[in-house]
Amino acid sequence: MPLIVDGGRVPPGWGDRKSSGRVVSIDRRASRTECVRLALINNMPDPALEDTELQFFELLDIASGDVPVFVKLYSLTGIPRTDRGERHLKSFYWPMDDLWNSSCDGLIMTGTEPRSSDLRNEPYWPVLTDVLDWAQRNTASTVLSCLAAHAGVLHSDGISRRLLSDKQFGVFDFSKAADHQLTSGTSAMVRFPHSRWNEVRAEDLAASGYLVLTKSAEGGVDSFIKKKKQSLFVHFQGHPEYTSHTLLKEYRRDIKRFLRAEREMYPSMPKGYFDSAAVGLLNNFRELVISDRREELMEGFPEAAVIGSLQNKWRAAAVSIYTNWLEYLVHNKAEVSVFSPVAAADQQTSRKRSALL
Repeated sequence: MPLIVDGGRVPPGWGDRKSSGRVVSIDRRASRTECVRLALINNMPDPALEDTELQFFELLDIASGDVPVFVKLYSLTGIPRTDRGERHLKSFYWPMDDLWNSSCDGLIMTGTEPRSSDLRNEPYWPVLTDVLDWAQRNTASTVLSCLAAHAGVLHSDGISRRLLSDKQFGVFDFSKAADHQLTSGTSAMVRFPHSRWNEVRAEDLAASGYLVLTKSAEGGVDSFIKKKKQSLFVHFQGHPEYTSHTLLKEYRRDIKRFLRAEREMYPSMPKGYFDSAAVGLLNNFRELVISDRREELMEGFPEAAVIGSLQNKWRAAAVSIYTNWLEYLVHNKAEVSVFSPVAAADQQTSRKRSALL
């Protein structure tokens, strides 16, 4: 089934998918009773805003199978935006006030680049915590990605993230730490991209009742879950949604920041991502720009020479996990629909009895 985008609000990056029938729009008046309804709260900075839309839509499109998935886009207020970013949000995203009156089966919230070491000092913290509280009461399951996962455990359990000595950057192997419906069908070892400067640790999560699903000695905790009120919260410190080129774009962005003197050290190369030939070319480029630190040298960045060798070796596992997540929402929706008529009938009987008394 194609993805269903609310009210024809289809960002231009999805135009080719819309014409091919993979992504369609639907008027707000159309029936949604057979859809799994999702809110996607995309908080990524402007340079990654539209890429993130595509990443999640492509992943959900494959994972949905025969399940119609209805999606509305939101973004937290308080995140710095350029004029272009603001225009994009106004054209294709719904205001946050719309969420409070919406009915959602599931919610996905991305992270963003923090400006403060304490997330509680971020300007968007109040609305972020409002979303977390709302999701506990109004969704069957909530997915929190990267910084959003850190914010979630800080808000609900007071777990503080810890600063790493270097960026956790690359594609890492993770083993299953527990059996759960979400990881059903995946291999014993899965690979996922990570891109973060902070972490939450397994021992801190376990002490607050979280179940760690995947982890490794090198990559740390990858995914973990906890039921919060009526919603199963699914947390990813990594990025299953990334495409094969995403880490390359981030590495290139970090190098540009180094050349602009926006960061002191030359960025570490993502681990487990490039082949040996690409590593050689990128190391040569590193030696060149360190000896002559000018942004103009980015014109010689060997992107075209390395991009063809990049492979998305985590896509199958990502699709499997998101398929399982959507099935969880479908089953929950079915259980609610089964019991709702019974509850309604009981209420009607009770009213009739009251009228006879």
